[in-house]
Amino acid sequence: MIMEIEHISRKSPPPPPPFHSCRSLARRFCHFLLFRCDPFFLQFLYFLLISLSGFLLLRSPAVAGRGRHIEDLDLFFTSVSASTVSSMDTVEMESLSRAQLWVLVVLMLAGGEVFTSLLGLHFTSLKLRLKREDSTVGSGGELEDKREVLRWLGYAVLGYLLCFHLAGIFLVSVYFAVARDAREVLRRKAIGVPVFAVFLVVSSFSNCGFVPTNENMAVFKNDSTLLLIVIPQILAGNTLFPCGLRLAAWVAKRAARRKELAGVLLAPEAVASEYKHLLPRRHCVYLAATAVGFVAVQVAMVCAQEWRSSPEVLGGMEWYRKLVAALFEAVNSRHTGETVVDVSKLSPAILVLIAVMIAHGNVGFSVGYSCERRMKVNPNGSCKDASYGFVGRWSSKGKIILMMVMLLGRLKKFQMNGGKAWMFG
Repeated sequence: MIMEIEHISRKSPPPPPPFHSCRSLARRFCHFLLFRCDPFFLQFLYFLLISLSGFLLLRSPAVAGRGRHIEDLDLFFTSVSASTVSSMDTVEMESLSRAQLWVLVVLMLAGGEVFTSLLGLHFTSLKLRLKREDSTVGSGGELEDKREVLRWLGYAVLGYLLCFHLAGIFLVSVYFAVARDAREVLRRKAIGVPVFAVFLVVSSFSNCGFVPTNENMAVFKNDSTLLLIVIPQILAGNTLFPCGLRLAAWVAKRAARRKELAGVLLAPEAVASEYKHLLPRRHCVYLAATAVGFVAVQVAMVCAQEWRSSPEVLGGMEWYRKLVAALFEAVNSRHTGETVVDVSKLSPAILVLIAVMIAHGNVGFSVGYSCERRMKVNPNGSCKDASYGFVGRWSSKGKIILMMVMLLGRLKKFQMNGGKAWMFG
């Protein structure tokens, strides 16, 4: 009897329940992603997956509808451009269905710098949590404190993102509700005000530069109030994001009375390795002064050169409309790529200035494709004007190469020191 009891006691313990096994498997998978995988590979995979998902949605019959047929490669190119916020298109925006416009909205939101930085904060917090669970008792408290700081910083970024989007959508919708001429433009193009408002705000904040109209923002050149609503969205989602983030963190600190946010505002270098967008106060002041200085110089030069220009630029407008249009063009040359004028009609001096600015800010202006401006016109040949850029006339191989360039260019932050090799890991 005693030997039988000893035999039973030596049996292996019962297997863990299925839920415990799934949880252990998920934990190992998270460990592999956060500690073993290269960050460059993870982000490249992220942008590639959302681009592929966007392409599949754009080409699905339920989303595409019965509109004009668009080639699959052009749809994939548009999806990659939206997810990498590259502002390059090979199709006319008005040829897309309303459902396809909503798909682009999701892609631009998911590919924007503020949203991706928010995802990075979440995964960094998860990484610190796993480190704390695997660490000793002495170092666990320090990791938990840093994780708590990042958690509240994530709340500040989320509030910043939501406030700008909701405020922008509300203001754009109100403007179209009171501006009959602007509303008539959308009615002629069969574009709903809600779709246009959400699309424009998300595109401007993410610095993608897409607009649902074929003419971009040129059809709203005289709507100065609308342009003034869009300009803060462009700046808040790009250059002035660190400045706005400090303000959002300060507001969150005052509202929630959290000592974690107070500490990170006084010493942002404590989380600099985990979140590079939070800068010290002095750096934010220098950044804002630099951004305002660049824009002011551009506005002054555009007004000096184009004040009495042709109607395709600033001619025939009131003085304040000219000033707002010049400001809008100056801001977009460093950030988004939206335009209210025909860039090809600008004077050579301004074209050189814009070329320098767009090269510095990785922005692409599109002037469309005009058959009348060809140097050699073939009267017997077929030519069709198009609102999209010259890339729309590229070959299939050229578009595929450019898509790879857009994906790699979106990850240029891994090569912050020019002239050196890419830093992986």
